[in-house]
Order: sequence, then structure tokens, then C-alpha cells
Amino acid sequence: MTLRRFEIQDIDQTVLLWLEELRTKTIAAMQDELTVGTKSDVRDLVTNVDRANEKLINQKIRAYDSEAHIVSEEGFGDQQRDMKGHVWFVDPIDGTMNFVKEREEFAIMIALYIDNQPVLGWILDVVNNTVYHGGPEIGVFANQLRLTPPMDESLAQGIVLLSGARLLYGMFGYDHIAKAALGYRVIGAAGPSFIRVIRGQAVGYSSKMMPWDFAAGQVLAKTLGLSVSDIDGQPLDMLSSNIVLVATNRAHRDILALHKS
Repeated sequence: MTLRRFEIQDIDQTVLLWLEELRTKTIAAMQDELTVGTKSDVRDLVTNVDRANEKLINQKIRAYDSEAHIVSEEGFGDQQRDMKGHVWFVDPIDGTMNFVKEREEFAIMIALYIDNQPVLGWILDVVNNTVYHGGPEIGVFANQLRLTPPMDESLAQGIVLLSGARLLYGMFGYDHIAKAALGYRVIGAAGPSFIRVIRGQAVGYSSKMMPWDFAAGQVLAKTLGLSVSDIDGQPLDMLSSNIVLVATNRAHRDILALHKS
């Protein structure tokens, strides 16, 4: 099913209203004591805000889109087995550790794919009140400012963002990638890292991610002409975890070469 441009714009504006409401609720919740739990291990945190945000987003999606299938982090979505039809991805708080401990460098992310094709993505930088949003039919915006593609710099010309745990243990060639870059950083959250790449503040970002971590970022990055793949250069599996690489085209080639060597 192909949506017309005005239909895509209507969806975009509708989700922006949802995100405005979510930001207000999230900022208010940050003034109170958070309820913090763990999932897979002590570093895999979840809060009452993660769960409340996901419930609210999923309710809004189902009310708005009768054809919606939802892939979301905290268990309130569907057990999706394929990418047929309207598939929405929801990350209610991306970077929960940052949210709990630093109160910054976290995001709320939503994406829409139709028949496995990227349509729209939204990354809300909650603290800075900026939504990065758009898709291949309408372009990419920071709030209302249209973004232009970042410069196609090589790995040696820019900063690369990497998963701290995998860098520490030298996995996937991350140690060699960090040494070859002009500089490297560890942000600890997918949304803020994707933002830096699409804004041209970093030439690349790689980490192990779940679908809700990379779905929105992939829409925005590809729309801006950036390369997105797994660490072996293959297309991402939209329904399972991947070692994701998003980068300028030149840095992407540099990083793949270092990983393979």
C-alpha cells in the first residue's frame, strides 16, 4: 500500500502532537522519584516512565491506524513475525541508563514502515525539545528546520560513536575503528547517537541494537543519503537484534574494511 504525500504529512504532524504530549509527561515525571527496575541484567534498566510512555504511544497508534502492528520494547506491542502491512516501532525511553543517572542524552523514538519500506521516523531529544523527523517522501527536519545531507567525510576526518562495552573488549574491530578515527565517543544511547550522525557531528555510529533502537534512525539516515547496514555490510533484519552501522558513505567503507580485516 502506497501512501500519498499529503497522507504521509498528516501522519507526521499527528505523531509530532503525540510527542509534544509525551515530552510534557516525561519532563513532569522527571521531577518525581522514578521507579527503577531491571530486565536482562543490572545494567538493563526500565522505569515507570518507559512503561507509561509505551502504553500511551501504543494506544494512540492503535486508535489512529486500524492496520497497525506494533514492535515495542516493554512488552505492550505485538509478536510480529514479518514486515507486511503497517509496522510501527516504539522506543518509549531510549537510553534509560542515561535517563535515570544523567537526566540527559536520552530520546523517545517512533518509526513507521509499510511492507518493509521505511516511511517515517521520529527521534525526540526530550531535554533539548527537538524532534528529528521525516522520511524519503518529505525529507528530514529538526522541528521545522529542514536538514541537508552531512558532508561525506572519511573515518579519519571525523568522530565515530561506538558501543562502550564492545569497544572495551575489542569486539567487531571497534578498537581498530576507534584508533583510525579522528576521535571517538561513547554516548550510551541510540537516538542521541543517530542524531549526531545525521547532523554531521559524527561520521559514524555502531552498536548492538534491537529493532526499536534503530528503526527511526535508519529512516532518517537513509533519507539523508547515509549508509545503514549491519557490521558486515548487509541489510538490517528489522525484527531481530543487529550490530548496526550508520555512517557517511566514505566512513562506512572505511569501517567495513577495518572490521573485515
